[in-house]
Amino acid sequence: MIWGVLQFPGSCDERDALNACLIAERSLNSRDGTGGALSSTRNVVEDPTDPVFESSEQSGVGHGADDVSGRGGGLSDSAPSSRLVWHEETDLSGLDGIVVPGGFSYGDYLRAGAIARFSPAMTSVARFAADGGPVLGICNGFQVLCESGLLPGALLTNERTRFICRQGDLVVGEADSPFLAGYEAGQTISVPFKHQSGRFFAPPELLEQIEADNQVAFRYASGQNPNGSLNDIAGVTNEAGNVLGLMPHPEHAVEAFSGSTDGLALFQGPALATAGAGA
Repeated sequence: MIWGVLQFPGSCDERDALNACLIAERSLNSRDGTGGALSSTRNVVEDPTDPVFESSEQSGVGHGADDVSGRGGGLSDSAPSSRLVWHEETDLSGLDGIVVPGGFSYGDYLRAGAIARFSPAMTSVARFAADGGPVLGICNGFQVLCESGLLPGALLTNERTRFICRQGDLVVGEADSPFLAGYEAGQTISVPFKHQSGRFFAPPELLEQIEADNQVAFRYASGQNPNGSLNDIAGVTNEAGNVLGLMPHPEHAVEAFSGSTDGLALFQGPALATAGAGA
């Protein structure tokens, strides 16, 4: 499964999202006997002249920066591989899935995700989604997908207007989505929450339709809604199920040292769904 992870000016979580894609890629290709994720190598040479690295230095990157080789890069010993996609790129050929990651694209000016939706890459992402390709939006990426009309609803400022950052629990919904192939409906998973504009909102008629069509992918566990989201909704899908967005950060829950690996199955899901369909 070859992923393309979008990178916008000002974004900061694309490296961790790419790291999660690479770990999922390895864990599916080389099982350790238990089905868990394998450790990733960290011997890739970075190109400091690449625009991707300039943007990343400005915004600050996570540990995933040690696992990738910049725009178009991937595993040092594997090609082709999942890669970063600069926001001006429009050619998504060779990619099996797209991740629109978290961060603060364009500094969240005007409104979170409101400018990023006009990036050239998003036009190609919309076509990719319309053709049935899997698209995952995380935090700011969820906001971008809602602003782009690829997902229903909107993300508003948290009820208490504060940025929240803590580990929390989600309950997997009943949405029919390839991203959920590695989970069971009703399963509880632990992932980090970190956002200031994550309150899911939809007008009553749209909210009723989302619920009736089983488009809720994740809900905050009972008593853990951190932002006032309607119906405790933490993530939704489009009607077809191939586009999924969520506010919490599964890419920060893919390695044991982080305290949870519950997010890894989300990145494995489309490949698992395809394998299951072909069985």
